[in-house]
Amino acid sequence: MIRLFNVYYPTRTIVLLLCETLIISGSFLLATVMIEGPDTYICLNYEYGTLKILALTVITLLFSYYFDLYEPQRISARWEIYFRLLLVLGFLSFLLSAIIYFFPAVDIAHYVLLLGLMFLTLGLVAWRSAYEWIIGREVFRERVYVLGGGDRARMIADILRNRKDAGMEVIGFESVPTDKVERKEAFSAALESFRGHNPGVDRVIVALEDRRGELPLRELLKLRFDGVVIEEANTLLERLTGKLYLDGLRPSNFIYSEGFRVRPSQQIARRLVSTLTATTGLLLFLPFFPFVVLMVRLSSPGPIFFRQTRVGMGGRNFTVYKFRTMRTDAEASGAKWASKDDPRATRIGSFMRKVRLDEVPQLWNVLRGDMGFVGPRPERPEFVPWLSENIPYFDLRHMIRPGLTGWAQVRYGYGSTLEEAREKLEYDLYYIKHMTLGLDLLIMFETVKTILRRRGAQ
Repeated sequence: MIRLFNVYYPTRTIVLLLCETLIISGSFLLATVMIEGPDTYICLNYEYGTLKILALTVITLLFSYYFDLYEPQRISARWEIYFRLLLVLGFLSFLLSAIIYFFPAVDIAHYVLLLGLMFLTLGLVAWRSAYEWIIGREVFRERVYVLGGGDRARMIADILRNRKDAGMEVIGFESVPTDKVERKEAFSAALESFRGHNPGVDRVIVALEDRRGELPLRELLKLRFDGVVIEEANTLLERLTGKLYLDGLRPSNFIYSEGFRVRPSQQIARRLVSTLTATTGLLLFLPFFPFVVLMVRLSSPGPIFFRQTRVGMGGRNFTVYKFRTMRTDAEASGAKWASKDDPRATRIGSFMRKVRLDEVPQLWNVLRGDMGFVGPRPERPEFVPWLSENIPYFDLRHMIRPGLTGWAQVRYGYGSTLEEAREKLEYDLYYIKHMTLGLDLLIMFETVKTILRRRGAQ
């Protein structure tokens, strides 16, 4: 896997992205050469043709990203890939038609875009078919043995079987004897059987529930010296899922880890970016402010803004500001989490929550320093003691400023139960461990997609 902005991406996904970049730019370049002929050099260098093709490439890749074509784990069926691919090409065609209609000078040359789109359609469909065939070949997959027989090992085996983009094939995972001595002998025999065989094993994932007296060290060392990769289950899961699983997480994972370092210089840079982003957001929103105020006023009687106490950095309480989306008696019976299609929300309020419009006043909290633009979402003080008691390491969320958006928001969504809050914390811990300015910028970029797709809103 390849690490970018402290996030791990499968090598196959990066190769897919790079090849499609070449196909997109190559399709329009080929169309330009065929239409313009000897005038191609003039068109590309003196009529900004190269910049136009580059812009077309970026727009097409953004559409593909928007439709999850680089996140195969979100796509359930193979036919859906081609359906979304055709949607991308359809949206691109409509967009280019509108742009050329209003701004004819943007066109590269007469009929170049039409011919380029024809080449692009054939190229992308053919490439996706070839890509599916290539990743299905055994020679391009790592042979993986999952060392363990409990729930954790079973979970890893299921994840690897469902994540074809990971490029790993589980060749060994099975139930083992209940006796500890017999389990160790079974593991040792399984590992020893891989030595000297072709094909053998490329990677061993250690997923034992209890390693004391069960870990076959001698066999693992032999395989390690034979060039086989030996990896802990937590490390693999962190790279594949982008979260730190609480099951099996020990204090030593925090003490000896390379992450979880909150450097002052890093925090100053993040604070500057948060302030600049919040200021820009408020200025851009200013012309729409009267219309939103009018919508809230007409939706139901009550104040325009909603104030609520939240827990911030260091466990200190602060007041968060939002546009009111619920009735004024929404919590007459006490504090409660929002739910999907919450009946307490007004009709206008439901729409505002889905497009995150109610969150805009929190940009003021970012300017004040109560929050950062990126970070764990601040929890209500009514729930924090209960969550801290039932979820280990929950208080670690408070070591940094909470955020308007965050890693858990773009990768998971809203949590309204104890189990969902636990899973959100696993994403938050990943963010705190790998926190960098680059990761913040990536989360900001993915937030736009989350809002447009209306994911995770309640």
